[in-house]
Amino acid sequence: MTSLTTILSTTTASFLASFVEVVEAFTIVLAVGLTQSWRAAFVGTSVALVVLTALVLIFGPLLTLVPIEVLQFVVGVLLILFGMRWLRKAILRSLGVLALHDEEKAFARETNELTRQAGERRAYYLAGLAAFKAVLLEGVEVVFIVVAVGATRGLTLYAGLGALAAFVVVISIGLAVHRPLSKVPENTLKFVVGLMLTSFGIFWTGEGIGADWPGADISLLGIFAMVAATAFGLTKYFAQARLATTLGGTR
Repeated sequence: MTSLTTILSTTTASFLASFVEVVEAFTIVLAVGLTQSWRAAFVGTSVALVVLTALVLIFGPLLTLVPIEVLQFVVGVLLILFGMRWLRKAILRSLGVLALHDEEKAFARETNELTRQAGERRAYYLAGLAAFKAVLLEGVEVVFIVVAVGATRGLTLYAGLGALAAFVVVISIGLAVHRPLSKVPENTLKFVVGLMLTSFGIFWTGEGIGADWPGADISLLGIFAMVAATAFGLTKYFAQARLATTLGGTR
């Protein structure tokens, strides 16, 4: 029987990861709606959602044909790689090595591009395509996370509900304020999601190779704590090393 810990962690990971991706997609869709046509934004978004739903319906059942140990190992390794990529970017952005993602700048950039295209005969098509591409590209990551965190324990429904909740929350807030959600602490969310995906990955990779985790599913909390401690430690270390290098260069 699946524990409450696994269900809650699966739903939370899916919600947070989806929230970040939906915020980024919504910025583009909002720019399309405000500068060109809400109809184009709606059509582009709807087509992309149909494609993403088809991906879930196709690949979700196919995964049930794979032996559970193989599925846990493969998905676990992929989640480790995926989670560490999110962690790496979040750490580098917190250190100032990479620029923070700015929804206001992204909105302004997309608005300027759509305004420039407004005089073209194919402006409506280009606007709908921009919305479609934004939702599809960000949505593919959501689909991967939903399928990955849900498939190994038959929790795809819970993962899907987490993603759906994120979609509803972002769209509701975004349509109410008619502005990009620039106040969302996106880098912090990516850091937390990176920790969760990496922890899931370690747990399922271990199960895939026959590891007997102490406390069963509850060990996820211990793995998360160790991954978080390591990530925070590395962040602090690199921050101090960067500061020392900067001070050394000013002497």
